Amino acid sequence: MTAGIIAPGEIAPSSGEPPFLRLPERDLFQTRAARLDSLAAGHALGDYLRFLAALARAQHAALARVRDVPLPDPEQLQRCRAHGMAPLGAQVWKRDPVWCEALRHILAELEPGALPEAARAAIARLQKMEVAGLERLADAILAGDFARIDRAVAPFAAAALQVYWLHMATSLGSEAFVRLETHSACPVCASAPVASVVRIGGDDHGLRYLTCSLCSAQWHTVRVKCALCESTKGISYYGIEGGSAAIKAENCEACKGYLKILYLDKDPNLEAVADDVASVALDVLMAESGAERAGINFYLLGGDA
Repeated sequence: MTAGIIAPGEIAPSSGEPPFLRLPERDLFQTRAARLDSLAAGHALGDYLRFLAALARAQHAALARVRDVPLPDPEQLQRCRAHGMAPLGAQVWKRDPVWCEALRHILAELEPGALPEAARAAIARLQKMEVAGLERLADAILAGDFARIDRAVAPFAAAALQVYWLHMATSLGSEAFVRLETHSACPVCASAPVASVVRIGGDDHGLRYLTCSLCSAQWHTVRVKCALCESTKGISYYGIEGGSAAIKAENCEACKGYLKILYLDKDPNLEAVADDVASVALDVLMAESGAERAGINFYLLGGDA
């Protein structure tokens, strides 16, 4: 494993004020599926990456079928702006049953014969769940209480929740959201990031954006301090020797946590969720060194699916 100390100073953006928030495109799941398929070729986790690609394609199909859902009204949005709150907070927003419909669409889109037995068994358990059970599962996933969930069914339920939150975020538009006091929480849904991305091109060239694990929104955070605790000391980059220079683990001595950082200038095809899964070997090395993973990826929770 190799390491390097972060250099002080932000890379200067081009002229113009960079947006603090970038909402995902509605073809995100298609883009993710293509990246996962590309990464699967010759990869030790090829079968799992191909499974996730199929899941992402099912998410795209489900998103196209999502009906109109309740959204925060202008008064709620104004209150959130005034108090610096996320309007679609994952643990406080009253979920519409449409997310369960999205889950059913996703499961129907997947081809059972192409899935491993463990995945088929997980789907069968989900299909037998009552709505109350699905809602309890969603509560645990969104609260990060992964110890009390069936981890084999978690990827499917999380996929449906991602569809629902992405739909709400893109329906509201970026003007509905403001910066939060807790900079490591998503301004849209207050969820934790999956990784950070150093963007290329436009007014945000060279700037770092955290990527939400739930709604996939990206929000700007400077590169001179820890993305988690905001410490400016003891920040190191780690990577696998001989591996891709486009993906590093940014480790903080102060909080003992790390978050992956992806450099689009080194590989413009990077996609936060897909490349986070594909670089799990880096997580293994970081764990062996005693560092604690801070980013959440619903497809790296364990289980047999």
